[in-house]
Amino acid sequence: MKIWQVILFAVLQGITEFLPVSSSGHLVLLKNLLGLETTVSVSFDVMLHVGTLFAVFVCYWKDIKRLIVEGIGILVDCCYNVGVYFNNKKILSASQKDGVDWELKGYRRVIKSAYRKFALLVIVSSIPTAILGVIERKLIEDRVVTSALVPGIFLLITGLMLLLIDRLEEGNKTPKHTTYWDAVLVGIAQGIGTLPGISRSGSTITAGVAVGMKREFAIKYSFIMSIPAIIGAAIFEIGDMKNEHLTKLDLRNYAIGMVVAAMVGFICIKLLVALIRDKKMFCFTYYCFAIGSIAIISSIIL
Repeated sequence: MKIWQVILFAVLQGITEFLPVSSSGHLVLLKNLLGLETTVSVSFDVMLHVGTLFAVFVCYWKDIKRLIVEGIGILVDCCYNVGVYFNNKKILSASQKDGVDWELKGYRRVIKSAYRKFALLVIVSSIPTAILGVIERKLIEDRVVTSALVPGIFLLITGLMLLLIDRLEEGNKTPKHTTYWDAVLVGIAQGIGTLPGISRSGSTITAGVAVGMKREFAIKYSFIMSIPAIIGAAIFEIGDMKNEHLTKLDLRNYAIGMVVAAMVGFICIKLLVALIRDKKMFCFTYYCFAIGSIAIISSIIL
């Protein structure tokens, strides 16, 4: 792979991973409409995912650090409560035999802060995302999506979703007030967002605002919940790397691609946050409508 191709794919990954224009949809369109070879090695694809993942960590490191700490706290308290359950069971059994009332240990409250609730919401959202992701991966592998028509239609749907973001009223839900059912719905939206032409960020932010989240929280939630999704996608692809033989040139190119994807991704996250706050998503709406229409018309004519 030439260096200009490395940079092109890295920029494309950084832009489309976070801006609501669908990364997978653009890859299909590049291949079908422009005749570009969009198939890259699995290892390169994984490195691009690592780059975009790094961008999310840089933008939201304070939140992510707290979520990791509180997530470990949840695990520790759950293990403690399991131990208390079995210990109390032994105590009750002994008290019935001896006829003596022994004092039982109390359970720890697990969800006792906003960040613990946030961490659990992300876990809940990741479940439907994983299920839909596996199903859609199978569909794509079986070549259900082979032309520009399908991503073209989905790009029009993405455009409609982006219209909703600007028109939906500001919600007031923070992690404390967000329900687990809300998390399931946003997780489903993220799973649907893996389809070619459907924007992951567009679908999750729209779903978040639709269920009543504050815009700022919906944006943050969308990007942070992408972390397990990106890691999951990378893990799936790592299994296909067995037969790849990498040269020093490959490693250099992949490192460049990772850095470029991270830098572009960081800029795009900041840009998207500003546009959503100012309710200026209409520019992406027009773009999705234009590209989607071109894709549909070309698939019919060609």
